[in-house]
Amino acid sequence: MQKLNIKPNNVLKGPRITEKAAISADKHNVYVFEVEKFATKASIIASIRDAYKVVPTDVRVVNIPARKVIVRGKRGVKSAVKKAYVALKKGDKIELL
Repeated sequence: MQKLNIKPNNVLKGPRITEKAAISADKHNVYVFEVEKFATKASIIASIRDAYKVVPTDVRVVNIPARKVIVRGKRGVKSAVKKAYVALKKGDKIELL
C-alpha cells in the first residue's frame, strides 16, 4: 500500500461531543474525534500534536458504515463516519469547549 501525502491540518473534522465521549474524557482521559476517511493513525497523532499541543499515548480508529434509515415514512441513508479515540497520558488535557 502506498503512503499518502497527508497534511496534519486536513485530517481532523472536529471533536465528537456526546454524553459517552464526555464520560470517557473525564474518567479515562480518552477523547473522540471525527476524522477524514483517508486518515491514518500516524496522521491523526501528528494532527492532534499540532492542533492541541499534546502527545497522544494511544490512538484507536473505528469505521462506522452507512446505514439505511426511515424517518417519518421517508427512506434515507445515514452517512458513514470514521472516528478516532485518542488517549492522553495522565495530566494532559484537551479543552474542547
